[in-house]
Order: sequence, then structure tokens, then C-alpha cells
Amino acid sequence: MTPEEQAADACAREPIHIPGTIQPHGALLVVDADDGRVLQASANAAQVLGLPAAPQHSRELDPALPDLLAAVSEGREGALQQPLACGARMLQLSAHATPQGLVLELEPLDLSEMRTLDALYPRLRSFLDHVEGEDDVALLGRYAAQEVRQLTGFDRVMVYRFDEDWHGTVIAEDGNGNLPSYLDLRFPASDIPAQAREMYRRHRLRLIPDARYQPVPVLPAASPVDGQPLDLSGSALRSVSPVHLQYMRNMGTAASMSVSIVIDGELWGLVACHHAQPMRVGAPTRAACDFLGQILALKIGSRERGQEAALRWAAKELEHDLVARMADAGDAPDAALHRLVKSPEAWMRLTRATGAALLRGDAVHTVGHTPPAEQLQALAAWLHQRQDRGELFSTHALPSVYPPAEQFTDSGCGLIAAPISAIHPHYVMWFRPERIHTVQWGGRPEKATAADGSLSPRASFAAWTQEVRGTAQRWSAVEVDAARSFCQAMVTLVLKQAEQRAALSDRLETSNRELEAFSYSVSHDLRAPFRHIVGFAQLLGESEPQLAARSRHYLDTIVESALSAGRLVDDLLNFSQLGRASLETAPVDMAKLVDEVRRSMRIDQGTRQVEWLIGPLPPAWGDASLLRQAWSNLIDNAIKYTRRKDVAVIRVSGEVRAHETVYSVADNGVGFDMAYQGKLFGVFQRLHRVEDFEGSGIGLALTRRIIDRHGGWIAAEGQPDEGATFRFGLPRSSHLKTDHD
Repeated sequence: MTPEEQAADACAREPIHIPGTIQPHGALLVVDADDGRVLQASANAAQVLGLPAAPQHSRELDPALPDLLAAVSEGREGALQQPLACGARMLQLSAHATPQGLVLELEPLDLSEMRTLDALYPRLRSFLDHVEGEDDVALLGRYAAQEVRQLTGFDRVMVYRFDEDWHGTVIAEDGNGNLPSYLDLRFPASDIPAQAREMYRRHRLRLIPDARYQPVPVLPAASPVDGQPLDLSGSALRSVSPVHLQYMRNMGTAASMSVSIVIDGELWGLVACHHAQPMRVGAPTRAACDFLGQILALKIGSRERGQEAALRWAAKELEHDLVARMADAGDAPDAALHRLVKSPEAWMRLTRATGAALLRGDAVHTVGHTPPAEQLQALAAWLHQRQDRGELFSTHALPSVYPPAEQFTDSGCGLIAAPISAIHPHYVMWFRPERIHTVQWGGRPEKATAADGSLSPRASFAAWTQEVRGTAQRWSAVEVDAARSFCQAMVTLVLKQAEQRAALSDRLETSNRELEAFSYSVSHDLRAPFRHIVGFAQLLGESEPQLAARSRHYLDTIVESALSAGRLVDDLLNFSQLGRASLETAPVDMAKLVDEVRRSMRIDQGTRQVEWLIGPLPPAWGDASLLRQAWSNLIDNAIKYTRRKDVAVIRVSGEVRAHETVYSVADNGVGFDMAYQGKLFGVFQRLHRVEDFEGSGIGLALTRRIIDRHGGWIAAEGQPDEGATFRFGLPRSSHLKTDHD
């Protein structure tokens, strides 16, 4: 940790709620809530109350406070603020209950300060008239600064707004020239640490009449109730951190007052008042400033809620439109996601992005200005490795958390990424480019450290310009919520369509099983009639040797046709049986299978000259008899379609890859036109005339089903008169399909 970080950490841990002292412009008492005994008192209590001498013990104050205790008894259930006559003196009493007792704060009240709200009403009425119907935050702040300065007489009044990182910017200011202007300057979050901001949130008004005051101790230092230091979190007189007092003196201010602007329970900003000389503001005037601050908070809050509501409504309409478009895309796989890609303007406008991407599997779809596909895939992998990978991720400074983003800040410095899968790195992403801009700071935004490592406030508040890089325009809460809501709706839609497809798939499976059963029955029943036709035709030819040549030709044609039909029925029967049979898987010697198939076809090969080029064939895992059938179909085709070549060349090879083994059968035969590639593996689909090349048109369909049953794939390439190549891949594991697909 750097010295600056150590000092800032020490500042954040400073116990500012238990300083043990108060400011001297008032006195403090802690009273037992049950019997009214004084448990603790500030050292100046007797002086403020008008007693002749400082008490030796807090109990000595008891007889002097009958009126005070009577007033407090009415405020034990909560905070109390009211004027109080104590002897000949007028005091402003504030009281609040704590576990350590009732804390009473007393300030002398000068008769000149006894202005009632009736006297302050004209100024408040003037402010209300100015802000009526006004929506510009800077102008609202300017009116507030003017009214507070008129009410209090401070040299400078600023309206200070916090951003998402708790840096503050002066958005409005009114002054008399005695102190420098800080309008439009930014002040770092470290100037008001987190615990100080929490104090501002809980207690709206804070006055420091003199930055050089001498703190007044509270006696005894430890509470008689619990032995702990007195908690002064709710005290307006609470002594201020020495670092803050030095900060004021460095700024050239001797007195200050702050009014918190709290919207929906959160600290939005401050009305910060400064004076070059010590100055005390009376309680009635402070109450009027507090009231004015609440009006300002209500006005700004109403404006921001109205704007947010309008933005959310527009985002929800856009979301509904996008989801409706996707829902109308049909039931085809990924159709809904593709419809999203076809709506680039609406997709990007949902979050006011300049680019968007959809990553699903190996597919990357982009619209607008985005990083390259390979960078997007790496980004998705990084997101998927995060502990919060199932949650939406958003940032306006991606390079600060993902250094590789330095390579694409021109398109992806800001990112919203919503997961659309709980298992895979699938994301919808929105991007914004880097926004290089300058910031005017009120002095360099760094804390200095003393030699002992303690924190020392900045001594210079002169304007200092910084060029900011590595950030994009921030995503608003509305935009982030819109992305989250849209992706949830999209996932719901895709899941619904997946369920519909699954139901359709179930119905198709049932239909396929019924069709297979029908095909098996028909094929089986047709075999006998065709055998009878062949047999009786042959008997007729043998019993009638004197048949005319034409009649003999007719008989031969009947026999050939019946035999052909019989082979077709056999192929259909094999095809239908394949879907019904279970696989008997084991290691398969593919080299041996190919050699057996090649030797069995020597008779069909006849006297033709065939050059066999058999490469290494790695073993496979599967059903040996079915794989033999697949090889037989592919090699038979290679022999058949090279018939017109003087020398047929048939190449058979295999290759081991990462997760599969790929085999191929290539020939130099008649080939085919790739435009008709889709017909190759269909039942009864032929690319050549049956008169030229015999066959039933089922062989390749049967081969494809065999490979598919093994969880593999098959593909073909070819050119007319230049041969064809058939490749099929089989997984290298035993994870094979066993269902009847």
C-alpha cells in the first residue's frame, strides 16, 4: 500500500463520531432518561447555563436545570429542538436519545436572532416562486445558493453534487468576491471520506463558526452507562476532525456551514457555505436553510424520478418491441436470436450503445462498432471464469479490470455483458468507445502525507486540468436494468421455443418409429412376391423352350425387374432395421475392415484396372458389422463410378484429430455437381441415370444413418468428371448414440 493509500485508509478509519470534545459555541449534557440525573457535561456547561462557577461533578448541575429537564421530558421519544428560557438566558435546546442517555445541546440565543419563520417566510416564498416549474438542476442550485447567502451572509455559497465515485462538482455558486470562485471545479472523493459522507446523510446541517476554535472536552470522558467514549454521531456541536479544520484553513475559510441534499435516503450533494472570517449563524436561520435544502432536494428528486420513469418507460417499450420481433421469428433453431441481429438500431438503442454482439457457441454476431470476433470470444471466456459469471456485468472502464481491452478502447471501453447460458460462455454484449475528456479539479486530487504517515489536507485549490483516458460514458441504472430485463425476457423466449421444438421432436420421433415399423412390415411382406415372380418367370422360360425371341425378351425383362425390385426391398429392409437395431460397440480395426471389403469386391471389379492407394487407417470405436456396411457402400460406389476410366484410382485414408478420427474414400470417377450435394444422402436420391449406373439410391442414405448412429458426421465433395471424395468422422470416445434416431 502506498503512503497516500495508507493515509487515506487512516482517514477513513478516524473515529470522528467519538471525538470526546465539542465546539465552544454551545454546551452539551448527557442526562439519565429515567431519573433526570446529569451523567456527563461539557466543560463549558456552567458558563453557557449562567452558573457562577464550573461544577466539580456533573451532579452539581442538577439543581440548576428544572426548566430544562421539564422540556426534555417531552422529547424523550425522539429529537427535540426548541427555544428555552433558562434563568435570565435564552437558549436553543436540541435533544436526542442514545443508549448512553439523552444528549442535550444548548446554544445561547441572542434576541437579535429570534426571528420567527414569519420573518423568514418572504425569502422562502421568493425561493419557491423561482423554482416553481424549473427543471434545470444547475439553475435550481443557483437559486438555492443565492437564497442561502441572502439568509446567512456567507461570503460564498456553493451547491456541490456527488458523482458515482463520490467526486464532487460545484454545479452552482453565489458569492461576494471575498473568496475565489470554484464554479464547475471537481473535488476528489478523498476530500470528504465515506464516514463523513454518512454523517452528512444522517444529519442534514453542520455549522463550524470558527476553524481555529479550541475544543471543549466532555467530562467524564467515558460514559457512566457503558464505560465507552460518548457517541456524538447525532450531535450538531460534535468537534470536527483536525484534518478538516486544516483543510478549511488551507482553503482560506474561517467559518463554514453545510446543508445536506438527501434524496430518497441517499446523499445527493451539499449546499456548502464559506466565510473568510469567523461567523456564527443563529438557530432560526439555520432551520430556514435546512428547510430550503429540503425543498431543493424534493425538487431535484421529483425531476430525476420523472426523467428516470420516462426513460424506463421508453426502454420497456423498446424491449417489448424487440422481444415481439424475436417471438415472430418462427420455431427454427436460433431464429429468434438471428432476428435480434437483424434489428441493430433497436438493439443498440436499448442501452444507447455504439455496438452490440451476440456470442453463442462458436458463432459471433455483431452490429455497430465492436471489438474483433477473436477479442470478443476471449472476453466472453474471461467473463465466464469470473465468480459472478451468472450475473450481468457492467463497467465504464473495461481496461481497468480487463487489461486486454487496451487493444480495443476505440470500440469497447464501456461494456454491459448479460449471460444467456448458465453453462456455456454465451453472452449478449453492448459497447461504448473511450471518451477522452478533460476535468477541471479544484487543485491536484491527491492527499499529501506527513513524515509520520498521517494525512495532511491539500494546501492548493487552484484549478488543475487533467486529461482522462480509459473510460467511456457511464451506463445509467436505467440502461443496465434495461439490458438485464431484456436478456431475461430473451432467455425465457428461447427456452420456450426450445420446449416447443422438444415437443415437436418427440412427435417426430414417434412418427419415425411408426414409419420404420411400417417400412419394415411392407419390405418384409414384399420380398416373397418378388421371389415368386422371379421363380415363375424362370420356370416359364424353362418349360417353353420354343418361345419366340420377343417373348423370351419379355421374360428376361420381368426377371431383371423383379430382381432389381427385390434388391430395393432388401435395401429398404436394411434401412428400416438399422433404426431399430441396437449398437454392439467395441474397438474396431478399420484397416482390416477395409481390406475385407476390398477383397470381397474383386469379382465385381472383374478385369478392370484399379489402383488402390490405402493409407494408414487408425482404429475406431463402434459396431463392426455396421461400419463394414458403411465402408462397403462407399468403396462400392467408388468402383462403380470409376467404370469409365481406363485406370481407376481409389484412395482410402484416415487421420486422428483432437476429438475424432476422420476417414475418407476418394476416386477419379464421374464426380458430381456440388449444387446437388444436398441430395446425395437422401433415400432414393440419384445424381446419375439408373441406365448408366445401377443401384437403388439407398446406399448413401444407409451409410449416413450408420455414421449418425455412431455420433459422427459424413460429407462429400466432387466435381463433374474429376472424381468425388467422401469423408466421415467418428468420435474418439465411447459416447455413442444409442437411441433410435
